[in-house]
Amino acid sequence: MADGTVFGSQSSLREANRSRVVETVKRFGAITQVELADATGLSPGTISTIVKELQEARIVDTSPTSRSGRRAVQVTLAHQLGIVAGAHFSRRMLRVALADLSGEVLSERQLPLAKDHRADTGLDRAAALIFDLLDHSKVSRHELLGIGVAIGAPIDRATGTISAPNLMRGWEGVPIAEAFEKRTKVPVAVDNDANLGALAEARFGAGQGFDPIVYITASYGIGAGLSIGGQPFGGYSGVAGELGHISVDENGPICHCGNRGCLERVAGVPAMLESLRLTHGNLTSRDLVSQALDGDVACRRVIADSAHYYGLALASVCNFIDPQRIIVGGDLADVGDIFLEPLRVVTSRFTLPGLSSTIEIVPAALTPRSELHGALFRALESVAVPGHVEGGTIRATA
Repeated sequence: MADGTVFGSQSSLREANRSRVVETVKRFGAITQVELADATGLSPGTISTIVKELQEARIVDTSPTSRSGRRAVQVTLAHQLGIVAGAHFSRRMLRVALADLSGEVLSERQLPLAKDHRADTGLDRAAALIFDLLDHSKVSRHELLGIGVAIGAPIDRATGTISAPNLMRGWEGVPIAEAFEKRTKVPVAVDNDANLGALAEARFGAGQGFDPIVYITASYGIGAGLSIGGQPFGGYSGVAGELGHISVDENGPICHCGNRGCLERVAGVPAMLESLRLTHGNLTSRDLVSQALDGDVACRRVIADSAHYYGLALASVCNFIDPQRIIVGGDLADVGDIFLEPLRVVTSRFTLPGLSSTIEIVPAALTPRSELHGALFRALESVAVPGHVEGGTIRATA
């Protein structure tokens, strides 16, 4: 067919085209009917008919908008279809949020975590926070369709456990999705937090229109997520992007991963704070950022020194991946060019001449919630879009 419609029986053809439209709306969150036609290959007339059917079934909502000064009809998933949740476990913080199926964040909350928090404690707290948000939002637990979880360690896709030992003590050997599903009674999708940060920035943030991109978390832990063709790349065993465990000093201190002189051990926030202890006492990452922004020369110096080591590691990544844009999130993104400018200089110095002039290094647009937004998006991708929700069971409308 000329408009790209799928062949088959009339009923299966119509259902296949409806599914294509719904999946496209899920992917973009909000999209006009003209853009839907371009994205799906269906004719404008077919799109108009399908959108009307989906609206009558209360699967999508429409609203007037404009594009380039012209009136248009915007299509989003209907708010009443259900809710998804996201949770991000970083080294020191738990963030959770709820979003409707259009991708709009409805509410969120955060909670400090102990340095070596255990999986059972963390998952219990995340479940409690999600249920509390549902209660405060006056949303039934039956309307919770799925949860995305961002973890600060690589995930083995075959087992659902952390694939690199010692990166998150107390979480080793725990099938995270399965354990969280037992607590919440809904499907759970788990991925590395840097991968999900890359996903969010590629779709909605500073990575839009750029490919490939590298997303860096620069904080207590250091990681990188790779987005290629708009999708995270985790490698065969899920450990691609472990920037924090690239050795930048062969004579450096032993890292908890077992290697020596890893970037995280040499230039992570804990190392920076330790180097300031004699002169500044016990600082937090927030103190470091605040004092650097206020002009403290020692804080600025350790940040610049840290950026040097980041640049050494990033140059190797650039020479191998050839990214179009590098996006920096985490605590150090908050100091802006105090960190980014020396990072750009060192990365450029050690990157191949043909690449150094084409790679941009910019702050994340969604920080400090890039990973949380990625977890929400992963949940949206993993749930089925129902015609209606009945007793917590998702059923497609005929």
